[in-house]
Amino acid sequence: MITVTGSLAFDHIMDYPGKFSDHIMPDKIHQINLSFLVNTLTKQKGGTAGNIAYNLSLLKTPVGIVGMAGVDFTEYAQFLVKAGVDISKIQTAQNNLTSSAFIMTDKVDNQISAFYPGAMDYASQLSLKGITTDFVVISPNNPQAMVKLTQQCQSLKIPYMLDPGMQLPALSPGDLREMLTGAEILIGNDYEIALLKEKLMLDDEQLLNQVKILITTLGEKGSTIQTGKTISTSGESKPTPEVSLPGRWSIKAGKLNQVVDPTGAGDAYRAGFLTGFTKDLDLKVCAQMGSIAACYAIEKYGTTNHTFTIEEFRKRYQENFGGELKLP
Repeated sequence: MITVTGSLAFDHIMDYPGKFSDHIMPDKIHQINLSFLVNTLTKQKGGTAGNIAYNLSLLKTPVGIVGMAGVDFTEYAQFLVKAGVDISKIQTAQNNLTSSAFIMTDKVDNQISAFYPGAMDYASQLSLKGITTDFVVISPNNPQAMVKLTQQCQSLKIPYMLDPGMQLPALSPGDLREMLTGAEILIGNDYEIALLKEKLMLDDEQLLNQVKILITTLGEKGSTIQTGKTISTSGESKPTPEVSLPGRWSIKAGKLNQVVDPTGAGDAYRAGFLTGFTKDLDLKVCAQMGSIAACYAIEKYGTTNHTFTIEEFRKRYQENFGGELKLP
């Protein structure tokens, strides 16, 4: 069982048909006052915890959510239950609305976002104590909750993926250092990883001394996997603790049938990777599974509107990367 912690939110997704950069004047950057006329607006079920858990469920990986929702969460809760997600550890903050994200994407996939935390402000009340789980995902959430849940993973000796994401600016260097200590996996896009290294004054080698696996997602360029341990890339294997040579793999993005909306692609990638990882598959295979999962999210509007069967996923994996994908 994977336990996903993080935001539960409604995503208000907007598409702007132009480019943001055409309207941002470099010499006026200190006094931006812009308004963009968008041509679509939809309200979608999202949030990092919801997105990751939904994709894990599609991949038939047992998953539950520890999160905080508002009084308007009923329909979303029913959706997650139908998808196969355990929602028994989701708490409701009375007299509060579920978190909301407002995401505007231009025609070259740049995004401007705003996030209203709502019920997430109370996420520091959440706890992992008493929960039976094999792995935890610490994804963007109330910063105090992220710190607390990471500390609980460490004290309870539960392996975890650290995904600080959009909360990087809100987390202090001290908190980040503590959260990194003992993390099984650190994941972020190239900007986030660069920001984290700058904030903690670390280089790649120093960062890999803190975590076992570093995943950097690169959008349409795929992803890179780095580890301080030598790991086989020819079949199923686990890290070999006694070997301390670094490993690095560049993973290409999956081939897209169409580009509709990149929102949620990163969360789908995480689910694909973790499905393979918790089944002890090779790291390269895990990352390639992440690439395929991300394709499905990009090809549908919103973050939880796509679907696929395991057989469809296997076939698409083989078409992109060759070889037989060993999934039940």
